Amino acid sequence: MQICARAHPNIALIKYWGKSDLATNLPSAGSLSVTLDTFTTETTVEEAASDQLLLNGEPGGGQADRVFRWLDACLTQRPPLHIDTRNNFPTAAGLASSASGFAALAVAVDALLELGMSDAQLSVLARRGSGSAARSIFGGFVRLDLGTDSNSTVAAPLLDAAQWPLEVVIAVTQSGPKETSSGEGMERSRKTSPLYQAWTECVAADLETARAAIEQRDFAALAAVSEASFLAMHAVMISSRPGLLYMKPASLAAIQRVRELRRDGLAAFCTMDAGPQVKVICLPESADDVAAALRELPGVVELHRVGLGRGAHLVPA
Repeated sequence: MQICARAHPNIALIKYWGKSDLATNLPSAGSLSVTLDTFTTETTVEEAASDQLLLNGEPGGGQADRVFRWLDACLTQRPPLHIDTRNNFPTAAGLASSASGFAALAVAVDALLELGMSDAQLSVLARRGSGSAARSIFGGFVRLDLGTDSNSTVAAPLLDAAQWPLEVVIAVTQSGPKETSSGEGMERSRKTSPLYQAWTECVAADLETARAAIEQRDFAALAAVSEASFLAMHAVMISSRPGLLYMKPASLAAIQRVRELRRDGLAAFCTMDAGPQVKVICLPESADDVAAALRELPGVVELHRVGLGRGAHLVPA
């Protein structure tokens, strides 16, 4: 029997960066995100003679080791599995492919092995694979709060996509994998950045500000706290030793251009993750102008427009 699941990446508006416990992949702070549509990971799972992972049609290599270690750590017993996972967007390029990948895999494995997990349990399982994957179990606006332990650190939905249908314009400024993985970068920052502790302590207040803005559909308030969150995260990255420079010249140009557009009255704001791509969250009526402005910038090699999407779910194999 084959089981197939589909999940979408999510973009954090209130960021986390760093783990408090590597064994259970426990984040050092909460986070809040929007789940995207259009970009998808589809993962097919079936029992096999031995473990095998295909990523976009190629052997998974080191990623396969990571996936099967995760499964063995989280499940008391399992058969050998053949996993075929495919993204319709770049992998390991700062577009949250690990979030959609582990969310889709969690849903598929749960169905194949008939584990009967709740959405909260699936969120914990996905988070053990990739911290941001906890949020891709759900659609729309999603918040992840720290619990008292790994099993209570779980994501939950705030609003679904239809309740506040924002758009996201993504300026890709570099194709291909990023130079330093998120996992490696997080540990470097945790161990060496003098700003790290202050960064984790400010997240709780930002989460409450963002939650209130979303409940009230207050775009300006959400813009202010979201831009502050990503800039603070990149300050931690830059202050690590050696510094982590995920931004490229074109990234900075895109951020500046969006600020100019906002001063001219457009409803748009930026966020960035551990990678050079700039994500611009917009009210729908501003998206055309934002896309046109970013398309003109030197160094923007691709432009994508997406909406907000649903959570991870099963699809016909």
